Amino acid sequence: MPAVKTAAAATLGTLVAGIGYAALIERNAFVVREATMPVLSPGSAPLKVLHVSDIHMRPTQRRKQDWLRDLARWEPDLVVNTGDNLAHPKAVPAVVQALGDLLAVPGVFVFGSNDYFAPRLKNPANYLTNPGHRIHGEPLPWQDLRAAFTERGWLDLTHTRREFEVNGLRIAAAGVDDPHLTRDRYATIAGPADPTANLTLGLTHSPEPRVLDRFAADGYQLVMAGHTHGGQLCLPFYGALVTNCELDRSRAKGPSRWGARTQLHVSAGIGTSPFAPVRFCCRPEATLLTLVAAPTGGSDAGSEAGQSHPTVSAR
Repeated sequence: MPAVKTAAAATLGTLVAGIGYAALIERNAFVVREATMPVLSPGSAPLKVLHVSDIHMRPTQRRKQDWLRDLARWEPDLVVNTGDNLAHPKAVPAVVQALGDLLAVPGVFVFGSNDYFAPRLKNPANYLTNPGHRIHGEPLPWQDLRAAFTERGWLDLTHTRREFEVNGLRIAAAGVDDPHLTRDRYATIAGPADPTANLTLGLTHSPEPRVLDRFAADGYQLVMAGHTHGGQLCLPFYGALVTNCELDRSRAKGPSRWGARTQLHVSAGIGTSPFAPVRFCCRPEATLLTLVAAPTGGSDAGSEAGQSHPTVSAR
């Protein structure tokens, strides 16, 4: 019996230490990851894209705000924000001030569920056993955040197709509202992506396969999403436990190929719900993507290269 008690105490101590590390250290260990994805049309110059997602901001999170403010030093050509910026009704000023100089850079965005509704306390077992369970909190001031973004020149791609130019490259982009809340209406943007653009870009908050399939069928070279938090709780040599959507665990974060001619990038995100403030083996991140021309002049070859040999680093 003493041996059993000793083992139990050791197990409990390890668990407590792991929770403390996940809540106090890794949750605040922000990192910028870099990846190269060959998706642009032949002859295109490289394009630096900063992907931010799932900030889940509260007004008192000074460390997160300072880190976000410093992202401008990476000097991206384009910022892509795939939603879940808020976690508090008074967080809009904190988000806007933290993004700071990035709002002067060309940007596009769509919103997620935690731009529309505040998080609420849930049964933590649902994270593993019933990730599709929905409990909405109080409404959040997403209209104010949208106004702040668009007043500074960022484009809202919610159920919209837009064409714009960045550094001499023509980008044809489209996005949907959050599939996690079944707000997506892909029919509003359906149709072949412009094959003459240097980049065809699709945005969605939650990377639901039904939406990714539609983007792929319309010929989008790159689709960007967030929502998964990279799994948030991961295990060494196993990866994400869940993705909180229908996407398979192997694609919980980073670049992968979707179908024959489309690449997918899923951000592991920057924040967490205030009711689940832990990360384990899944640091909070923004991603600096360097988009380059596909090596054989087709997005198919580029997609294979991006999936099989991605160039990824963390700083």
